[in-house]
This record gives sequence, C-alpha cells and structure tokens, in this order.
Amino acid sequence: MGHRFTRLKAQLKTQLKAQLKAQPKLRVKPLLRWAIVGLTAAFLLAALREHWAEVTELRLRESGLGYAAAGFGITLVAHVWSGWVWGWILGDLDRPVATAWAIGTFLQTNIAKYLPGNVWHFISRVRAAQQHGIPTAIAALSVAIEALCMAAAAAGLAIAVVPNLGAIAAGLLAIAVGLHPRVLNPIVARLGASKAKQFARLDGDVTADPTIAAPTATASDSPDAAATVLGLRRYPWRSFLGELGFVMLRGLGFLGIWLALAPIAIGELPRLLGGFGLAWLLGLVVPGAPGGVGVFEATALSVLGGAFPAGTIFGAIALYRLVSVSTEAIGAGIASSLAASWQR
Repeated sequence: MGHRFTRLKAQLKTQLKAQLKAQPKLRVKPLLRWAIVGLTAAFLLAALREHWAEVTELRLRESGLGYAAAGFGITLVAHVWSGWVWGWILGDLDRPVATAWAIGTFLQTNIAKYLPGNVWHFISRVRAAQQHGIPTAIAALSVAIEALCMAAAAAGLAIAVVPNLGAIAAGLLAIAVGLHPRVLNPIVARLGASKAKQFARLDGDVTADPTIAAPTATASDSPDAAATVLGLRRYPWRSFLGELGFVMLRGLGFLGIWLALAPIAIGELPRLLGGFGLAWLLGLVVPGAPGGVGVFEATALSVLGGAFPAGTIFGAIALYRLVSVSTEAIGAGIASSLAASWQR
C-alpha cells in the first residue's frame, strides 16, 4: 500500500511539473507597464478632482496667445534640432549622413513613439538607416547613444531643482564621469544589443546583427564588429551638448506655455525648468504609457506642486502635452511631404 502511494505521489508530482512547464510564462514587463499607467492615472485623477475649482478658473493671459505661439515654435525647433544631433551621433560612429536626411528621418519616425510598446520610433529609424546603407549594429548603437545622452542632459537640467551647490557639483561630476567612453561604451553595448533583439522580435524586416553582442571581437574583425565593440572612440561632448540644447529648448517651450497662463518671477525659473527636466527624464526612462504620457504629468505635478499653484500646473502640463504631440505630428507631415527632396 505504501509503495503504491509513493508511486502515485511521484506520478502526480511529475504531471504537475509538466503542466507548469507547459503553461506560458508570466510576462512581468507588460504587467509593470500597466501598473505604472494605472498608478499615474489614479494619481492624476485624484489630484484633478481635488483642484478642479482652480483648473476651471484658468484663463489665457492678455498676451497668452503670443507666449503659446512662442512655446509651440520653440518645441517644433527642438524636434528639428534633435534630428540634427542624431546625425552627429551617426557621424561619431563613422557613418556620416546628410543633415537633411537625419532631420527628415527623425521627424518622420519620432511620432511613432506614441504607439503601444514605445519602441516603434526606434524600429522605424533603424529600418530607414538600413535602407540608407547603415548596418543594423550601428543604427541600434546610435539610438542607444541618443537615449543615454538625452537622459544625461535631462538629468543635468533637473539638478537645478537641488538648492545645495555642493550637490549640484557632485551631480555634474557624476554625469561627466558617466559619459566617459570607458564607462559609457559597456552600457551602450548592452542597450544596443537589447534594442537589436527588440527589433528582431517586433519587426520581421529588421534583423539583429549578431556582431552587436560579440564582446571578444577586435579591430581586426569585420567593420561592424569593430564599431560595435569600440563604440564611442572619444568623449561625446558634441552629442551631450546637442541633447542638452534639445532638453533646454523643450524646457523653454514649456516656459512659453506656462507664461501663456501665469507670470513667473526670474528667481522661480530654476525650480520650474529643473522640475520640467526631472519630469521629462522620468517620462523618458520609466516604462509606462507610450511617449511618457502620464509619467511626465504626474512627476511634474509632484515636483512643482509645492512651489506653484496646482491649477496652473495642471493647465500647463495639459496644454504642453497637446503642443508637443501637435508639433511632432506637424514635423512628421512636413518631413513626409519633403521626403523626395531630402532623400536626394
């Protein structure tokens, strides 16, 4: 009897293991994304409900249309500038391209970041680079470097929130060390390999270059492998300063939208722009809604809430989101209409 029970127990255990193995694995990342979206939405709705009376009292200032138009124009210029900087990054990877092609491709693909998955703008950019004769490894590295330099630039702007000069100096030093090729290249290689795998999994037309993950390749190997392993051969000052200019332009665009609703003292500008930089940074790096929608707004409300009226913050972030999406759509439309000329 005991032997039968033991044998039955072993059979049940084996069957249970087989069933568990056959079941699909739980995907954590999508659940995390949905959790972040849900939490940010709940936070924003609760805050909106609390400050609804202030929001309904918002009106454009007498010169509000002029400030809003300035914010719109500066934000559109920021997107054009970012495409130019992406061209610089490709040049630093020994794949120089025409400025018009880089800007046009960037503007055409950037609007795709609002699609579910938040990677389709990268996929479209890599596909366009492939069609332009740029290897997948180099294209993947370029978008990885772009994202890292952009995050470092936003972190540099966000430091303005910190009142302590010593902390600001330490933060700037950490950013400078983090951008050194010896520190940055291993991160870029991992991020580039991860993006190449994403491209291969999500888009059948974009194939991952196996050399991107080859840590033992040397300069004597294929050009793709050498470029992938070496990554940036010099300090990316130009790329970082270019992305810093992009983030500052975005901040000035947000300032224009803010001034359309309410005045601001000069002494409050570091807090406002630093809070914008931190909110934009978290919208860039935190997995959540496509394009950082929700994460940016919730962070801006939390960071700026203690220093500025909640109603003005709500109005500014809502209007700025509308301006940001509109400028990206207009930029994509203009680039598409001029595609034949800039491709030549």
